[in-house]
Amino acid sequence: MRGKPSFRVTLLVLMVLSITIWNALRVWTAFAWTDILSEFSSQPTFIVTAISGAIWSVVGIILVWGIWQRKIWAAKWLLGASAGYTVWNWTERLIWQSPHPNWGFAVIVNLVVLGFILFTTKSLSREAYEQKNENPTSE
Repeated sequence: MRGKPSFRVTLLVLMVLSITIWNALRVWTAFAWTDILSEFSSQPTFIVTAISGAIWSVVGIILVWGIWQRKIWAAKWLLGASAGYTVWNWTERLIWQSPHPNWGFAVIVNLVVLGFILFTTKSLSREAYEQKNENPTSE
């Protein structure tokens, strides 16, 4: 029988779920506001927003499920997804968005979140490994 997930893992799942919901809202907004986005933007905002939001929503759903089910691959996926999301977020911020004066705050928050993910990933790997050794037929 599995025990309750640790507080860090629960926070991690909530964080991934929040980002997943945020990206699902981006997809919905892209479709709901297509005319306004195309009217006020010179870039292909609708396409970029819809595709990136859909991709990160799917990745987030898979990650939340994998973390909650304590799958061994979830820790590696989480590291890859967090690195990819960071690159995408900063690319979008620097290329498509107008300049923001709060870039320092964004860098600090991004580094803190990545640090938390790295710290918690070790716990995820250990819990998944321990679960696999206790019940080798479940995987």
